[in-house]
Amino acid sequence: MERLWSRIGIRVASVGLLVGGLAGGVHVGRQHQDQALGDRADSVAVDAAEIRLLKERHGRHAAARAHQREAEDEAAAKAGAVAQVAAGNARMLDRKVVEKKADEKRRAEAKKAGTVPYDGPIPSSCNEFSGNRKIGCALMIAAGFPISQFGCLNKLWTKESGWNHRARNPSSGAYGIPQSYPGSKMSSVAADWQTNPATQIKWGLGYIKGRYQTPCGAWSRSESTGSY
Repeated sequence: MERLWSRIGIRVASVGLLVGGLAGGVHVGRQHQDQALGDRADSVAVDAAEIRLLKERHGRHAAARAHQREAEDEAAAKAGAVAQVAAGNARMLDRKVVEKKADEKRRAEAKKAGTVPYDGPIPSSCNEFSGNRKIGCALMIAAGFPISQFGCLNKLWTKESGWNHRARNPSSGAYGIPQSYPGSKMSSVAADWQTNPATQIKWGLGYIKGRYQTPCGAWSRSESTGSY
């Protein structure tokens, strides 16, 4: 009987140890699971912080790149404007050089031909013309006529002499750009009336103003009668 109770006691103790071991294992398992979940939560929090830092860093880089592009565009625009102004100045300088050379050539040719060169100012509105026409345009404006009158004056003296200050009419003896008759009338302006286009033009403008008021008035008379 005692053996029986002894065996029963051993079995009960064994079952108790087994149950206790199982309970301890469950407790330890839960501790490991809780620790794993905690570690995972910490990892997720770290990942979220890193992502936030990366986003902030990307935003700063994007803003810096945008600012750099804006600065580069502004610098390029300024450089383009400076280049455009420089190109315009260069073209203007080239044009002035060309005009100066052409003027020097004209003066040299006039001097060689015994023609008195013109040294007076030329308004910009007369720059489209050349030679004696350019002088005529400048002197017409200086005489008080508007630039709109030059079309009539140009047609009038193109018809009379072709703006040739040495033109002579073999029949009447009329001379010069305005075809003064006789040519010596132009000496009332200056003694160089035979070789100075400006002297002839000044005399012709005075003649037109005294008789026809304007170059267009003189041209109208020329068209209706053949002369002025």
